[in-house]
This record gives sequence, structure tokens and C-alpha cells, in this order.
Amino acid sequence: PEDAGKARLAHAVDGVFDRIRNGYLWLLGGALAHRWVIGLVFFGILGGSYWLLQKIPDEYAPKEDRGAFFVLVNGPEGASYAYMKEYMDEIERRLMPLVESGEITRLLVRAPRTFSNFAIFNSGIVINVLEDWDKRRPASEIMQDIRKRLSDLSGVRAFPVMRQGFGKRIQKPVQFVIGGGTYAELTEWRDVLLAEIEKSNPVLNGIVWDYKETKRQLQVMIDYDRAADVVVTVGDIGLSLETMLGSRRVTTYIEEGEEYDVILEGERGDQRTPDDLSNLYVRSQRSGQLIPLANLVQIEEVADSIKLNRYNRVRAITIEANLADGLALGDALAYLEGLVREHLPGKVIIDYKGQSQDYKASAESIVFVLMLGGVVVFLVLAAQFESWVHPLVIMLTVPLAMAGALLGLHLGGYTLNIYSQIGLIMLVGLSAKNGILIVEFANQLRDAGQEFHAALLEATRVRFRPIVMTGITTASGSLPLLLSSGAGAETRAVIGTVILSVALTSFGNQVEASETLPEEIRSMTNKQTRRAFLKMAALSTVSLGLPGLAGAQANKKPPNVVIIFLDDSGWADFRPFARPDYPTPNVARLAREGCR
Repeated sequence: PEDAGKARLAHAVDGVFDRIRNGYLWLLGGALAHRWVIGLVFFGILGGSYWLLQKIPDEYAPKEDRGAFFVLVNGPEGASYAYMKEYMDEIERRLMPLVESGEITRLLVRAPRTFSNFAIFNSGIVINVLEDWDKRRPASEIMQDIRKRLSDLSGVRAFPVMRQGFGKRIQKPVQFVIGGGTYAELTEWRDVLLAEIEKSNPVLNGIVWDYKETKRQLQVMIDYDRAADVVVTVGDIGLSLETMLGSRRVTTYIEEGEEYDVILEGERGDQRTPDDLSNLYVRSQRSGQLIPLANLVQIEEVADSIKLNRYNRVRAITIEANLADGLALGDALAYLEGLVREHLPGKVIIDYKGQSQDYKASAESIVFVLMLGGVVVFLVLAAQFESWVHPLVIMLTVPLAMAGALLGLHLGGYTLNIYSQIGLIMLVGLSAKNGILIVEFANQLRDAGQEFHAALLEATRVRFRPIVMTGITTASGSLPLLLSSGAGAETRAVIGTVILSVALTSFGNQVEASETLPEEIRSMTNKQTRRAFLKMAALSTVSLGLPGLAGAQANKKPPNVVIIFLDDSGWADFRPFARPDYPTPNVARLAREGCR
């Protein structure tokens, strides 16, 4: 009874396969009878692939729920620790309901955010560690909730940031660099760019920049005419200011085997206000008298940045921002690039940092990787089939399979990123798999004497079940990637979507691709293919050799020509004219034999 049950199940499965195969062969026979329709469909799919490629947003990596995120807090420049502590306490109070609900398991509040040599207290950070994935809302919803809770804080700016899998530090995805001019020009360009973003910004939030003119500074303006009258050089004024207001190492001395620096500096108690500059003197090189420094310079109070940044040796300002929900990094960068081209002068240099830089680099390299993968697969197939035509037929399935992958990404709402690009590289091999099974068996039938269409139908009929089984196996292997949840689910789903789409769309591509080639090329066997290419080489060589042969008869010089003799087996014999031990061939007979 058990064996009988297994037999009934096997017969049922065979019946299902037979019905599917017969239906597919019926459709295939109709397609082969209307090759021009197949050609139109082929080029239509290529056009659709291009349209999908333009419609699908692109980014470096998908946004992941990593189980923890940060809230970065920035206060006004020069804010004290007491000022920031008051706001950090208020932020903690507003976030505690999320801790009580269990969505946040640990809440860490710190001010200032970083420690450095500068006494800067106008920053803070909140570290949020979330509950397990299946016991809370998605992290993006929690971050949006926190953004709303903290939006009405007027004295500070707070925005949540989730660190992604790529990157060494906490950073925003958009890091747009403008450079190329003086810092005064850069500030003007930055203000123009920020004003345009403020007018029509549907995509960015939490915008900050690294050049803020909020640090109080004193700018010393030298009166060059007065300094020239009393013969005081600019270098003397600079050394005096450096020594009295800062410090300067002038020499060293050795005591008990140890070397010590000798540093000159002014009394710190006499340098508290700008008026103390009147107590500084510089010596005239003509009279040797001490001249009050206040008579030679003017003091202006200005606001400037605490540091002057450069990027790739160019003065630069970096604009950072978070992405709105549903926006891809590529669209945001394209938006900023368009604003720069439209509103800023042509000498502005555009560059990128962080994840934006990684995105630009990966976008440039994926084309090379795909082309390299295609070339390698083509060469391997050419060695396997001993033909250039059959690998070409198989490789024509790659753009068709890519259309299926792009359609899956579009319908699933995914983006083109580094993970989907890995899937696209995999499809080169996945799409060629079916073609190898069909073309190899069809070649065997063609060598046995069958007509092209009959061999193609028979190869498809025999190979149908293995191809369907391997396709089902591949599709089944992608389901865990699609259905999984938890850490890294966003990246796994992208790869799974590409694999599933290719597995579902790649079977019919091989026959369709083969029908796009001319009949004379499609119907060649391996032997015929080799003879055809050798004939073309022979005819090309003969056509190049005829003028050389005429010149040899006139000038009595042997031409530099190689003739290819073809025999019925499809192999060739190479004979150079210049060799005296070979007889001079009959060119007319050679051309006639080559055409045969």
C-alpha cells in the first residue's frame, strides 16, 4: 500500500508536468511560427528594462533596523554646560514613556557629545537600545515618533540617526561637499544652497553644516602705511603678537643630560580684553625705539568658524542631512547636484563623504563588474561549445533576466543598492544555466541531422523537467531570504527578490533570445560555425592578398599574405606566400573553394 501510494503520487506529479510541458510546447510552436513577434517582444523587454532602471531609486545600502539608534543634539554656539543639561534632562523626560512601554530597553544621555581640546559644551547624544525585533514597532516608526516628540524644542536641534552596516562612525547618509573658493565665497554659496533647499525641500531633514560663523574672534588689521613710516615690518608685528598673546619656542638648553625648550609668552593676566593690546610694543628697525602696537593695527570683532575645513586639499564646506521616509540616497544627491548646477557658479567643486561617497564609488564600479562577469561567462561558454554563436545566444538571455530582476525590485518597492547589485551579478550565471541545458542538447540533435526548429522543440521538451526542477529549487532557496525577519532582514529581502524574479522569468528567455538572431546563424552546428568563420577569414585574406599579388608580379617582391585552405572537415591549412617550399596557389580556385 505504501508503494502504491508513492506510485500514485509520482503519476500525479508526472501528469502535472506533462500538462505544463504540453502547454508550453504549444506556446513555443506558435512563437517559432511568428519570429518577428518574438523579436519585437525581445526589444520591447529591453526598452522596459531601461524604463525600470530609470524608475527604481538607487542608494548605497538599504535602511536597516539595527536594534539601536542615536539622537544627536546640537545647541547654539557658545552654550554652557548648564544650558545643555537643562535641555538634555527635558529630552530624557520626553523619551521615558518609550522606556516604560518596553520598546526602549536602555536610554543613555550624555553631554557634551564628544571630548576635545576645545571647551565646547553645545552638543549632546542620546543612545537608544531597542527591544527585540518581534516585540516592538519597526525602528523607523520609533525614530519618527521621537522626531515628533522633540520637534518643538526651540533652544536645541535634535534628530535621530541610525548607524548603518557600512561606515566607521555615526553619520548621516547625505554628506554633500562644496569647495573651490575662499571661505567667504563658500559661505555665500552655502547660504544660497540652503535658501533653495528651504524653498523646495521635499526630501531632506536635520540639515547641518560644518562651517558655522558663531565663534567670536578678533581680527587684527595692520596699517601698512604707518608701519612703513616707522620701519616696522609685518613679520615683526606677527612675532610680537605670537609671543605676547600665544607662545613661541626660541631655543633649547641642556641640563643634567636632559634637553628643555625655552618658550616665550606674555603674562596671561595682561591679555584679558582687546584694550590690553595698547600695552604691547614693537621695536622700530630705523630708530630702535619701541612703538605702541595700538598705533599700527586696528582690532575688529568678527564671527568665524571654530575650524577651517579642507577636503582633498581644497577649502570646503560639508552639508549633512537625513533622508525623509521613502527617499533614496541617489535621488537626494541628484536633487542637491541640480541645485548647484542651477544656482551656483561653474567653479564650484562637488564632492562627497561617508555613505554618499561609497554610493558614488559603487555606482561606477558595478558596470565594470557586470561587464567583466559577462565576458568571463562568455569565454567559458565559448570554450565549452567551441563556438562563438551559441554562447552569444545564451548571453542574450542576460538582459532578459535582468528585466525580471528589475521588475521584481520595482514591484517590491526595493532600491538598486549594493545588495541588489550582487544579485544582478548572480543572474549572469543563473540565466545562462537554462541556455546551456537547451543549446547543448539541441547541438547534439543538429549534429545528428535534425532541422533547427525540430531540434529546438525536442531539446526544449526533453530538458523541460530538469529546468523546471532547478528553477523551483532556486526559487525555494530564495523564500527564506524573503520571509525572514529580525536583524538584517532588509538586506536579505533584496537579494531574495532578485533571485526569485530571475528564477521565475529565465526559462522562456533562451528560446526567445535564439529567435532574435538570423536564421543562417541560429541554425549552424558547431562544425558549420567553425567553417563559416574560417571561410570569412579566408575570403578576407584573399581580398587583401589580390592587390599584394599584383604588386609582387610587377615588382618581383613576395607579398606579405597568408592564405587559409579549407577542407571538407572544417579545418584549415595556413600557407604564407613568402615560403619558397610552398607552391604558389591558384587564387581563383582558392576563392571558389572558400565560398563553397
